[in-house]
Amino acid sequence: MLYWLVGSCWAEDFSPWLEEFQPSSLSQQQQIEELRWFKQAAQPYQGITIRAISERINTHWYEATVIAPLFYQLTGIKVIHEISGEDDVVKKLQSQMDLGINYYDIYVSDSDLIGGHFRSRNIVNLSQFMQHQGKDVTLPSLDIDDFIGLAFTTGPYGDLLQLPDQQFANLYWYRQDWFKRPELQQQFQTIYGYPLAVPVNWSAYEDIAEFFTEHVKEIDGQKVYGHMDYGKRDPSLGWRISDAWLSMAGMGDVGLPNGVPVDEWGIRRHGCRPVGASMRRGGALDSPAAIYAIQKYVDWLKRYAPPEAQKMTFSQAGAEIAKGHIAQQIFWYTAFTADLSQPDLAVTDKDGLPLWRVAPSPRGAYWQPGMKSGYQDVGAWTLVKSTPLKRQQAAWLYAQFNVAKTVSLRKTMVGLTPIRQSDVMSKPFSERSAELGGLVEFYQSNARNEWTPTGLNVPNYPALSSLWWQYIGRASDHGEAVPQIMKELAQSMDLALAKIGKDNPGPCSPKLISAQQASLWLAHPGSPKPKLENEKPPGKTLNYSELIKQWQP
Repeated sequence: MLYWLVGSCWAEDFSPWLEEFQPSSLSQQQQIEELRWFKQAAQPYQGITIRAISERINTHWYEATVIAPLFYQLTGIKVIHEISGEDDVVKKLQSQMDLGINYYDIYVSDSDLIGGHFRSRNIVNLSQFMQHQGKDVTLPSLDIDDFIGLAFTTGPYGDLLQLPDQQFANLYWYRQDWFKRPELQQQFQTIYGYPLAVPVNWSAYEDIAEFFTEHVKEIDGQKVYGHMDYGKRDPSLGWRISDAWLSMAGMGDVGLPNGVPVDEWGIRRHGCRPVGASMRRGGALDSPAAIYAIQKYVDWLKRYAPPEAQKMTFSQAGAEIAKGHIAQQIFWYTAFTADLSQPDLAVTDKDGLPLWRVAPSPRGAYWQPGMKSGYQDVGAWTLVKSTPLKRQQAAWLYAQFNVAKTVSLRKTMVGLTPIRQSDVMSKPFSERSAELGGLVEFYQSNARNEWTPTGLNVPNYPALSSLWWQYIGRASDHGEAVPQIMKELAQSMDLALAKIGKDNPGPCSPKLISAQQASLWLAHPGSPKPKLENEKPPGKTLNYSELIKQWQP
């Protein structure tokens, strides 16, 4: 029981919060001090109802159904925390910025929009807000340096524009129990000449996909597949590709969190100004590496995934591996970890422990050391300038409550989307290693810095993201030729960049450079890169224990 430890603070009765928010990286007395601060700081805002919105993942459901009511009981500030699809959240945020109407008082917006946020000047600069208008409502123990995703939510001039609330990565996922079967190991070795283990490169991933789909075919009487993805011409297809697929193939330049000067969208920038995505303007979206990346995505989807996957969206495909008929998935979002750790699933054992593991994603033929290795979604609290100041301040209190050390470790244990160093290194999180299949090891390593969101090169994410799914969908869903599609996509991206620059001129706005022969850019060092003579080098695998060492600091 916690009650007797409260001592002299018992009169304030913080017991409902202390009982819910366990474990915590704070001592109980420190939690009481934070709770008392929120209660006092919120007094000028009692009676206000604020509206927040975020995407539909477990972490945000916990916030909306548990944290928001407790925040209201503590502070008197009522919160309507709406959960919606990511696309809807983006549209509503963009509408508020465009129209200046206060639809919501605060958003959990993906940091993928950071390039548009700093250029639009519609977003509240949190660094300045915390020093001035928000000084009296900024938690003294917020401890900004303890957040692990700050590089993704900071503008080019060092100001914090968004406060991380949750983050999850895309990692390689595989059935470790199948990979350990002696008969399968021997069969794979005989066919491919190297061990069946975690693939290091795309060649090995492709071999393993082929092995399970075309050679193994059935395990324990069930039809199995060596690959899972989705391909319906739908907005979610755009995220699948733009998130990190081209960077995993090696299309962009070296640089973290994003390639410089050419990023994972294939956009080149000079200084802070995007100057083109096509090879004729120094970009890489129609480069050999980009074509290689999309061709592999299409080929694997058609040859090695369940046939129905081609007509699936992100939401429909997410639960597919829980059925127990998929051997591996190169691009798996760890936001699904909690759902995939339930004891009654086909991918957990009789004790409820996972039969699967996550590991570093294999890299494509064009990838080079120093490039990003995958994608990390960072949902972050975002204030819009069109929200009245008093409502901004009340909303800022709610945002901080969701990430305060009193709350954050408990929230991490529920949603498995950590945002604080103190949480990922805590004993309670470490003790869940066996049940989370490698997730703990990933977040406790420096590797998490190589999994990054869309960066500063992308000047208007909502305007540009729609191009991805419309063009890539022609390859995945309609079977059109990839080189032509990428050529058209690059040209459309150039035109869209030019329009954004014309509509919103500024020192960091897009401005296309003159087109010239692509061959001249291909002769330059870095991206765009000339076509490799051999895009399928020998497959390479490592056993899990060896590969996981790459994540150790």
